[in-house]
Amino acid sequence: MTDAVMKTYAPADVVFDKGEGVYLFAEDGKRYLDFGAGVAVTCLGHAHPHLVGALTEQSQKLWHCSNLYKIKGQERFAERLAEHTFCDVVFSCNSGAEANECAIKIARKHFAAKGSKRYRILTFEGAFHGRTMATLSAGKQAKHCEGFGPMLEGFDQVAYNDLEAARAAITDETAAIHVEPVQGEGGMRPGEVAFLQGLRKLCDEHGILLMFDEVQTGVGRTGKLFAYEWAGVTPDVMAIAKGIGGGFPVGACLATNEAASGMAPGSHGSTYGGNPLAMAAANAVLDVVLEVGFLEKVCAMGERLQARMQDLVSAYPSIVKGVRGQGLMVAFECVIPNMDLVNKCFENGLLAVPAGDNVMRLLPPLVLHEEHIEAAMAILDRSCNELSEA
Repeated sequence: MTDAVMKTYAPADVVFDKGEGVYLFAEDGKRYLDFGAGVAVTCLGHAHPHLVGALTEQSQKLWHCSNLYKIKGQERFAERLAEHTFCDVVFSCNSGAEANECAIKIARKHFAAKGSKRYRILTFEGAFHGRTMATLSAGKQAKHCEGFGPMLEGFDQVAYNDLEAARAAITDETAAIHVEPVQGEGGMRPGEVAFLQGLRKLCDEHGILLMFDEVQTGVGRTGKLFAYEWAGVTPDVMAIAKGIGGGFPVGACLATNEAASGMAPGSHGSTYGGNPLAMAAANAVLDVVLEVGFLEKVCAMGERLQARMQDLVSAYPSIVKGVRGQGLMVAFECVIPNMDLVNKCFENGLLAVPAGDNVMRLLPPLVLHEEHIEAAMAILDRSCNELSEA
């Protein structure tokens, strides 16, 4: 790695120069089956023709336009999200961290505009909401916060899936509950339906906001457009990013009119958020994901993938001990250190992603087929076998 790149990453020794569908190709010609998808980002795979076409067309017309002026693609993007989700309004930005920052600001401004002193936000152990100072403070993970203190004040935290702990933590200063319906970085831990439904009831009882972080779970990843649909609950605010741009940096914060009632002109902004190139990408992704039958296929492929993963758990109990997740957001619970399995899969041509709680995530493009699952399982079988022999 060149000395000119800041040492915030420890990348694998490979350079990819081309992608096609669910595959990436290295400079030396080696092909890799991409079951990481840039950490759940390239939801349509690599070089998807509709996405390429939309960006090519827009790039020849207008790349950037300030939010001092109306942006047609941004308006269409917001209208489509409002049509297909709970929200009334959308703030467009560039990343998941920015989307969560916006959610935090919406919660505080909502009550400040009403003359209320509520400002604290309740989060959950194992959470990951981003790497800005506010989102680090919300997540409270020591490995991310070390050396960056003091953290911002105003965030409380309790155990995930513990409804009674959440109830006990609410005070007259609590403004919102901020939760991931499935904790991705925290170990692919799903929120129990009763837990998520209970949080909605708590928020209603106390007159506070329920905010979902669907940066990783959103845009079809779990088999629904957004994961909150599985629990039958409706948030007041939701942060999205990753898959919505298909690889182009796009984020958004969705809210009801009531939740966003404090957000007046000048209260928030983004130089690049909602620019024409980003909106061309986001609208192209929605074109595909909203096609009839697309999400049903994601569910079918997710069920097949998890079933095949369970076969490997049975075959290699000294390597993997369980499967977690939903749709095409799944993980192996590892017996050995998760990076041992990640690295062995990489060596054998399969890209996967580590996460907390010693799991290895599989986050393939949503456009994969059965033959891709079988190819991945063959590599995983070989990798587990080599590790067990070692």
